Amino acid sequence: MIKRSTPIALAAAALLAGCSLIPTYERPVAPVPANYAFPSASSPQAEPGAASTAPWQDYFADPRLRRLIETALENNRDLRIAVLNIEQARATYQVRRADLYPGVGLAASASRAPATGTGTQTNSFAVGLAISAWEIDFFGRIASLKEQALAQYLATEEGRNGAQVSLVAAVANGWLTLLADEELLDLSRQTLASRDESVRLTKMRLDAGVASELDYRQAESLTQAARATLAQQQRQRALDENALVLLLGQALPDDVRSSVTGSKLADAPTMTPLPAGLPSELLTRRPDIRQAEQQLIAANASIGAARAAFFPRISLTTQAGTASGELSGLFKSGSWGFTVAPSLLLPLFDAGRNQANLDISKAGRGIAVAQYEKAIQTAFREVSDALTGQATLEAQAQAQQQQAQSEAARLKLADLRYRNGVASYLDLLDAQRSLFTTQQAVVQVRLAQLQNQVLLYKALGGGAPETDTRQPS
Repeated sequence: MIKRSTPIALAAAALLAGCSLIPTYERPVAPVPANYAFPSASSPQAEPGAASTAPWQDYFADPRLRRLIETALENNRDLRIAVLNIEQARATYQVRRADLYPGVGLAASASRAPATGTGTQTNSFAVGLAISAWEIDFFGRIASLKEQALAQYLATEEGRNGAQVSLVAAVANGWLTLLADEELLDLSRQTLASRDESVRLTKMRLDAGVASELDYRQAESLTQAARATLAQQQRQRALDENALVLLLGQALPDDVRSSVTGSKLADAPTMTPLPAGLPSELLTRRPDIRQAEQQLIAANASIGAARAAFFPRISLTTQAGTASGELSGLFKSGSWGFTVAPSLLLPLFDAGRNQANLDISKAGRGIAVAQYEKAIQTAFREVSDALTGQATLEAQAQAQQQQAQSEAARLKLADLRYRNGVASYLDLLDAQRSLFTTQQAVVQVRLAQLQNQVLLYKALGGGAPETDTRQPS
């Protein structure tokens, strides 16, 4: 047994524990310019942080799209994995936090051994509560590991938020692509019907001796090319629908699927223009940047644990209960007591293991810094790309629309000239091909415009859930 003052002294020593050797954390300076190359197309008086506060329910006006996004958030397997990763990281943090406290258990022992000097066999029985090898964290090794686990938990939570933003953007892009596919299919069907009619009329002119067989074969060739394009677009539409179904995690609802038929991108509800704000605001908007910073904080905390390994490690084993030489003597008066057995281990020679672990931690922090800076640079580029597209796609769409109108007028003139024998049939076929190609380009540029708006929304971190930075319970 030991003196009553000993446990008090050990408790006081434990209260003094918790010295932290974690380096002071300083957020690296963002390695990007202060402004974007292209200003936002929205009003300069707009609220800079508006993009981060616009939930996807408000940004995407199409009720069908909102329904698909809700379905994806409930059923997408990648997002489900991200949520489970959070639970795993939370449990890891709780394990590290529990290491700060002693583990108390019920201990029972029995032994029989010869007594010293006499050789007589003696028995020993003991029952009580025991703490086994509880490390008193004088130099903050366990606390550093706990801070590392907390930062990794928060990083995993930000990873889940980033996965949600990406999923919302992917579903929106998939939906817009499906609408574009449907419009291109409708255009191809109309073009094929027109060319079938042209073949019929050319065959009649050939039979009447007005047109040559060359005209007929050219018309037939152009018709088969339109039929091949239609088949290709039917296949592409099926592939795009399959990709959207994978994002949703279930089949496309029948009513939504049927509503796509005959839809056009021009009829899609417009999305609210977004102010880009300043590049520095991305640090608080983008979940991937916040995730990279939490990973950097975790790497910084690991240095504290590696430094603490150079200092003595103090452990405490204690037991309080009853002990007796006879089993029947347990729990009787006079059999109660307690034992305390502190131990200290000071590293003297470890063949450089502790120094190597410290070097690993420092290199890990350097890697985390580079990854954090790259995340910022990637975000800056994505916003810049979206703003560039915003500034140029509108002009391209207008020019493409005017070209389609000119090609339609050209086709009418070419047809009129051919019917009056002024132009060759080759001129008419060329006008038909050019109009079809231009009409397809109009749809594709419109799709690029809408997807660019989705890209800007995602790049600005719009719709990212708010993160609870409190310690998990």
